Amino acid sequence: MSDVNTQLSREKRFLVLLGIICLALIGGALYMQIVLQEAPCPLCILQRYALLFIALFAFIGAAMPGKRSVTVFETLVVLSALGGMAAAGNHVYVLANPSVSCGVDVLQPIVDGLPLANALPLVFQVSGFCTTPYPPVLGLSLAQWALVAFTLTFVLVPLGIYRNRRKA
Repeated sequence: MSDVNTQLSREKRFLVLLGIICLALIGGALYMQIVLQEAPCPLCILQRYALLFIALFAFIGAAMPGKRSVTVFETLVVLSALGGMAAAGNHVYVLANPSVSCGVDVLQPIVDGLPLANALPLVFQVSGFCTTPYPPVLGLSLAQWALVAFTLTFVLVPLGIYRNRRKA
């Protein structure tokens, strides 16, 4: 196996792992929603969409045959992470400033009008408020953890591309 194929194989394994992690995070959010009764707000749902898009693009990218097609999907992963960073960053700001609303009146009909909200209402329909403070997990709110995850994805995917392809 050539050096280029080894490097591309490493990127594909990373993409599969990233996709699995994103699906696990959505599963964790569902556990907190269903079992712990923590209702998701519009910004939570937007973060779920970002995780779903990252997973989808990562899995498709891992299945692509060539370096160029993998790069296209890695770029879509990074753009999805950027969207997730925007939603999570806004959520962190709202939680730090409870007098600021997440715009539930504005965002809720938009988020609930998206196709997946009708197809999978349990997963993608708004039922809570952005200002509701839930217990922290290991000292951070869920929004802060999401911001960390999206930021790591935004940084590590391009870094992996650079690291794996600088010799190619």
